[in-house]
Amino acid sequence: MSHPSTNLQFSPLIIGTMRLGQWGAQMDTKAYESFIEQCLDLGVSDFDHADIYGSYTTEAEFGEVLRSRTALRQKMQITTKCGIKLVSENWPDHKLKSYDSSAKHIIKSAEHSLKNFHTDYIDLFLIHRPDFLMNPQEIAEAVDQLKQSGKIRYFGVSNFTPGQMKLLSKYVQIDNHQYEFSVTHLDPLNDDTINFCYESGIKSTAWSPLAAGALFKDNIKQEHRALKELCKSLCNKYNCSLDVLLIAWIRKHPSRITPILGSTKILRIASVLEGLETEISTEDWYTIYQASTGKEIA
Repeated sequence: MSHPSTNLQFSPLIIGTMRLGQWGAQMDTKAYESFIEQCLDLGVSDFDHADIYGSYTTEAEFGEVLRSRTALRQKMQITTKCGIKLVSENWPDHKLKSYDSSAKHIIKSAEHSLKNFHTDYIDLFLIHRPDFLMNPQEIAEAVDQLKQSGKIRYFGVSNFTPGQMKLLSKYVQIDNHQYEFSVTHLDPLNDDTINFCYESGIKSTAWSPLAAGALFKDNIKQEHRALKELCKSLCNKYNCSLDVLLIAWIRKHPSRITPILGSTKILRIASVLEGLETEISTEDWYTIYQASTGKEIA
């Protein structure tokens, strides 16, 4: 079965929420509200969640803002993910960390997220990790049920291989694939992940686009030192910050990958947003690629 290209659109950056709550900044409701408003003021209206963030607490913390400020919901697009079962006191029936893509779990997760966000729809709903036991027909039936009832608008996957996406896409339209991609994580370029999404009309979004801060640290790993020095010189050439350069490298790809920025700092988000027009040359793109791999291309 073939599916049409998606109508899904994103703001220039997507805000990753994993570190807003218990797994990072530990924001209270007032801080969440201020952060959300400042992001929206910058024109960044996409917020990326997962049910497990903050050990199953971040969605509800974010949702407290939407409960009291209902008008904000119409100004944003919410992505959330399901499928990973963490061992957590908040879900005591989870005895082992595992994956679950059964229709029962997908629907239960979506309905729980709806309650957390105090909303009646989720813009984009993803399977967080590929389930080795996934039944694509069962996933398709669950997604169709959620779409028919208006509970989700778009469906996608995260961290899937091209083969897994190809199988699933025979049964259900995949609107988005979210995968790790940065100057230190090149796999999507070499395993056909990006090519498959581009060919299939699936929107690509990249998590950890700043390489998990690897190039910002003082005690940088030996394997990244030459790459960092190169990037520093290119920052001077393009008169930009390191984070802007790293995002520009990702955005150079013609598939128009949207970065998911996991920062809790509004100034950093604003800085990256201002630098989105920075374009690096093809030669400099390959210079960075080769510095990352440590060898000349074939």
